[in-house]
Amino acid sequence: MGSTLAHILEDSGHSVAIIDRDPQAFRRLRAGFRGRRVTGIGFDRDVLEEAGIESAGAYVAVSSGDNSNIISARVARETFGVDNVVARIYDSRRAEVYQRLGIPTVATVRWTADQILRRVLPEGAEPLWRDPTGSVVLAEVAYHPGWIGTRTKDLEEAAGTRMAFVNRMGETLLPRNDSVVQEGDILHVMAVESDMDRINKVLSGAPEEGH
Repeated sequence: MGSTLAHILEDSGHSVAIIDRDPQAFRRLRAGFRGRRVTGIGFDRDVLEEAGIESAGAYVAVSSGDNSNIISARVARETFGVDNVVARIYDSRRAEVYQRLGIPTVATVRWTADQILRRVLPEGAEPLWRDPTGSVVLAEVAYHPGWIGTRTKDLEEAAGTRMAFVNRMGETLLPRNDSVVQEGDILHVMAVESDMDRINKVLSGAPEEGH
């Protein structure tokens, strides 16, 4: 993960420093990598300073340990004042706690599970994305043919949700006030997960008169 991110960021024109306690890990970096290679622990202040943390625009903690990642992220944020900080967390329950403490997290296991379920369960059964707390989701929703021709704003009002985007003939569109659901549209909503059963129930039936 670390080497992949480093290569992507460097290719995008950013300067990058990699910290790892195992110097052999740097072998994963390509031969032409121009960034710093710093051997040490990611939450050690001297190590962070050697890596250039005082002038860093972002810090990403993606080691294999949840505790190390969250400590590193907090040191970067609270000691060195780095605004853009992200920590990879395997335990989704911890991810929720740290997210509430203001440390953006990526819950690896929950995300991976979602990706697998999306491929083994019927289309639309699993959300495309969920926030680290697991409470807000981006999901594809099925709908009754009676909704075709309805304005998306009216559909939102009826279902009590927010339309995130529409996929139409392979093109992704952001709904506008005058947007209308057309045959073949694939609808995606952003909603609290606990509301999804109600939203699906509303959209699976024909719209009531007035919508």
